[in-house]
Amino acid sequence: MNIPVFDLHCDTALALLGESMNEAGELRKNEHHIDLERASALDGYAQCFACFTTPSMQEWAKTSPVVIFERELATIQREVDKNRDLISIAYSPSEIRANQEKGKMSAILTLEGTAGFGHDPALLEDLSAIGFRVVSLAWNEQNPLTGSHVTGGGLTDLGREFVREAQRLGMLVDVSHISDEGFWDIMKITNAPIIATHSNSRALCGHSRNLTDDMFRAICETGGVAGYNMCDEFTGENPTIDTVCDHIFHFMEMNPSGSCIALGGDLDGVEKMPRGFEGVQDWPKLSARLLERGLDEQTVRNIFWHNAIGVMERAVCNHKK
Repeated sequence: MNIPVFDLHCDTALALLGESMNEAGELRKNEHHIDLERASALDGYAQCFACFTTPSMQEWAKTSPVVIFERELATIQREVDKNRDLISIAYSPSEIRANQEKGKMSAILTLEGTAGFGHDPALLEDLSAIGFRVVSLAWNEQNPLTGSHVTGGGLTDLGREFVREAQRLGMLVDVSHISDEGFWDIMKITNAPIIATHSNSRALCGHSRNLTDDMFRAICETGGVAGYNMCDEFTGENPTIDTVCDHIFHFMEMNPSGSCIALGGDLDGVEKMPRGFEGVQDWPKLSARLLERGLDEQTVRNIFWHNAIGVMERAVCNHKK
């Protein structure tokens, strides 16, 4: 069954830049995990395109993360404009729904890491005006806002200011990559849904990038969602699509309706994925297997589409209060 797909995270913008960080490949057709020709076969497609930056880019890419951020954003904007017959940037949940009704795909701008704009909460308002709707505080490094799952360390005062300002603007705060301490610091101050755009279950795969059961429950209590990450390292040893289903069913033990589960594939950001999954064209394999294993069609549709739109709508409502 072909079910619409809303994916909360990919690194396609960086992949299109290539090793030189300046190649700017084609979104319409390429050899990466995501292109529009393959995605157009889905019964609706909304993709969060992350602009990823980290301070270490200065060392391994020999380019400032500020410059790379600008190139990633320009790449998404240019490629969407070139392919406006197929896709457009969506600034709201209503635009995502309208695009699907018209048979058009949606691109949503998101931030992974804050080095590209100097970790400055004062710049969030400008980024929101451009169209960014999801923001994380860090990648795998410690920065002026918080520690990461690699370094440990909780939120700083500037990090707390960052979270409050993002939520004031209706931007969703993403806790994938953050430290355990930083996660719980955010939970103490949040007044809006919290999301993990691309994190799995730590109970089934013990990687620090994954969510403990208590973390997942806390996300659910905020009205947030966890997006499933297709990286094999965060899924399990020699994972298959059934292993992915196992993670989803484990989350459903704590969230029986499945209302807090979504997709966050991390496509174009990982080298290996579960056996049988090679790119955007394979999302229907996962929906089919979930149905075969007993989920009803509406629950699968919610996980694949409605839950992600719903959390965006709740963030917008919070902004208008």
